[in-house]
Amino acid sequence: MAPSVSAIPDRPDRTAAGTADLRTAVRQLLDPSLPWRTIALGALGSVLMLGGSFGAGGTLVSDPLLGTGPLSAWRFGHGRDLATAVVYAGFALLVWAWVRLGRGVLAHLVNARAVLTAAAAWITPMLVAAPLFTRDVYSYLGQGLLALHGLDPYLLGPAVLTGPIPENVHPVWMTTPAPYGPLFIGIAQVLVLLAGENIITAVILTRLVLLCGLVLLVCSLPGLVRHLGGRLPVALWLAVASPMTVVQLVGGPHNDLLVVGLLAGGTLLVLNGRHGSGIAVVTLAMAVKATAGLALPFLVWVWAARLTGPRWERFFRAVLPALSIFAVVFGSVMLLTGTGLGWLPALSAPGLIINYLSLPTAFGQFLHSLATVFLDVGMGPFVEAGRLIGILVLVAFGVWNWWQARDGGAGAVRRAATVLFAAALLSPTVLPWYLSWGMALACALPWKPRAMSWVVGGTVLLTLAYYPDGEQAMYNGPFVAVSIAAALLAAGSLLKHDPLGARSALQSLASKR
Repeated sequence: MAPSVSAIPDRPDRTAAGTADLRTAVRQLLDPSLPWRTIALGALGSVLMLGGSFGAGGTLVSDPLLGTGPLSAWRFGHGRDLATAVVYAGFALLVWAWVRLGRGVLAHLVNARAVLTAAAAWITPMLVAAPLFTRDVYSYLGQGLLALHGLDPYLLGPAVLTGPIPENVHPVWMTTPAPYGPLFIGIAQVLVLLAGENIITAVILTRLVLLCGLVLLVCSLPGLVRHLGGRLPVALWLAVASPMTVVQLVGGPHNDLLVVGLLAGGTLLVLNGRHGSGIAVVTLAMAVKATAGLALPFLVWVWAARLTGPRWERFFRAVLPALSIFAVVFGSVMLLTGTGLGWLPALSAPGLIINYLSLPTAFGQFLHSLATVFLDVGMGPFVEAGRLIGILVLVAFGVWNWWQARDGGAGAVRRAATVLFAAALLSPTVLPWYLSWGMALACALPWKPRAMSWVVGGTVLLTLAYYPDGEQAMYNGPFVAVSIAAALLAAGSLLKHDPLGARSALQSLASKR
């Protein structure tokens, strides 16, 4: 006898379920609560910067795509001028969108998902852009090529090699040893091995690998916010959707993107009680860039605060295993990459750059300007003296903050972020993306609107300190004046919808008519 229809067990309708899932995904994508106009505005800015980068960015000496034919006009003469204008127009739109998004965050109208959606839309075009506002990625690849050929990148510069990678390295770094840790040298070596002679592929691969740091940062921020008392939308707005991240860290690209992800992830592990794992991850960050190691002594206090007994006993019970973990992790990285300790003296390499973004360098330049009124002397001794003072101030400031952090907890992380900011500003050379070190932790702290407006102004001013091709713009007086005005306008726009009073003036004029 055939079974009745009611006796047949129900089977899930997979087609209907799949359709429902698709509808849910589309509904989420078209969520009217998301600030689509703001997201689209920033995306348009990124696309403009993408197009302009091929003519005004850190373009290749021998470009296989735009090197010949009609499109090559985009790289030279009036075409390059137009490409530069397009980059700046795109940057202005991106900043405008970021400020609009920040207003929504401050008003609690924009949630974390909206900020992440905006960041993803703005970052995506940068993945295939020519390097923007820097040529450092070619130095990374040059150092990886040295290691791949069995040469020591801590003793030699890319100038000893030939080919498409060395010929694109900035002249300042052609003969300069690598100032990066052994982990990053190993990563760069693998990237060059995978990409071969195709430098465009190598740049894109570098961005994709460094993007892992951004993913790690995004995954760490909810936990950091929970421990440090901030708001997740604010943290994401400051550290992920910021033009500093979009244009500098991704558009550059810069290995600091990997540093901030490892730094944030390791700090969260320590705050979650997984002290050894956290110390190991932050050690990996230091193996990319030595500055990340400044956070380690503060994380030891976090570990020690959770132990029992007198303070110094707790400290030694934390610092001894922390040192052991550091030695094992860092030693293993050096062993795997085949590098020694030559990276330590190479840390002075960025000091070749002299600009007034570094407070000690600016102080030395100022003293030299005063001295030249009375004496005919060179600038070198004054800059060196200013930098020595800066190092002494940084050491004193770091030690004082470390001691003040002895109770551990969120206070220790806050002071670690403060010292990372100080290291960026007091180092012999300051580059715009250095400020991302401290922001990786500070973004998860409580922020006041006024402080956020200062971040907006600083982001605009620091980005415009360099031209799109990576050359310094800091000594072009008229350009600097325009940059300062733009930074002030952007900062004021976060707190006021009409900082210049233009709308009120137009309304007043219309009423008089």
